[in-house]
Amino acid sequence: MMVRRTPTPKAAPAPRVARKSEQPLANTPAIRARMPEAGPATMRDVAALAGVSISTISHVLNRTRAVPDATRDRVMQAVATTGYTPNSVARSLKRAETRTIGIAIGDITNPHFTAVVDAIETSARERGYTVILVGISESADREIEALDALLGRRVDGLILAPSADGGAAVLERVARHNIPVVQIDRVASPACDAVVVANADGARRLVRHLAACGHRRIGMLTGLPGLSSTRERIAGYRAGLRDAGIAYDAKLLACGEYSAEPARRATEALLALAAPPTALFASNNLMTLGAMQALADRGLAVPDDIALVAFDDFAWTDLFKPHLTTVAQPCREIGITAVRLLLERLAEPGLRPRLTRLPVTIRHRRSCGCAADAGAIA
Repeated sequence: MMVRRTPTPKAAPAPRVARKSEQPLANTPAIRARMPEAGPATMRDVAALAGVSISTISHVLNRTRAVPDATRDRVMQAVATTGYTPNSVARSLKRAETRTIGIAIGDITNPHFTAVVDAIETSARERGYTVILVGISESADREIEALDALLGRRVDGLILAPSADGGAAVLERVARHNIPVVQIDRVASPACDAVVVANADGARRLVRHLAACGHRRIGMLTGLPGLSSTRERIAGYRAGLRDAGIAYDAKLLACGEYSAEPARRATEALLALAAPPTALFASNNLMTLGAMQALADRGLAVPDDIALVAFDDFAWTDLFKPHLTTVAQPCREIGITAVRLLLERLAEPGLRPRLTRLPVTIRHRRSCGCAADAGAIA
């Protein structure tokens, strides 16, 4: 008797399981298990997701060892998927550095300093550093507070525009912490690196030009007493008078404190003299605004009634009528040079202190009373 056998059905092929490296990262158990409330992603999460060791993650992120391109791509995809952010502070503390630069500036609203700080930040970022900016309001007490705050952040170095009253003492205090400093705009101590401009040269050339235009009574709005920039611009003013054979008259100097309102009052005082100036040199941009306000209040026209020239060129200079003749400072170069000197000092602490003095440029326009096309100012 024949027994008919029923054929056993063939089993369906098992679904293909993607290899670990082929799985979309977002669908892996490690990432599905991580919920928002679980807190920030860690390096361990990235390693689990990428299927590599924690040390490999470290080598990829810190570029401390060659890693195959495929592995590097997988790590970076895992970093993006998890939203992992390296703890740069914790990492750098192990190396006794924070990759941060502190900046302390007297008046952060001044367009000159705004431009310099922008250059510092850009240059520092290109070199892997971040910056912390504090304003010191030209106050010795505020300067010390700012210094303590920056030291508390463990900055690697400082870029400082020293105040008139406390700059030297602050620099001594920083030296005790063994933190490198670069001074900008003014010099309070020859023991620290500094980046300044040719203050005396710019002032001298402007005053000499006013004299060549026929002015014999040239007033000057001076900056804060005690600052090297103030002293140098006054020295340049006096040199320009000597070049033109004009006797120096102290009554033609009035302190505008590098600010608009004090400069307005100082201009009023100069205009009230028995023999007022026929030309005025404002030795920074904010004092120029104060001078222009005082002249407008008196109904005086520039340059018909009084010539006006200024130290500092700023973006809206050409909006004034007539356009202002100014000394332009190389703000970008100041910032870039300050960062370079600071990083060189960090790399070689034993370098001798360096003073870098950058040239200025005269912007010859019409407020000086001559045609702007009359030629360059010598």
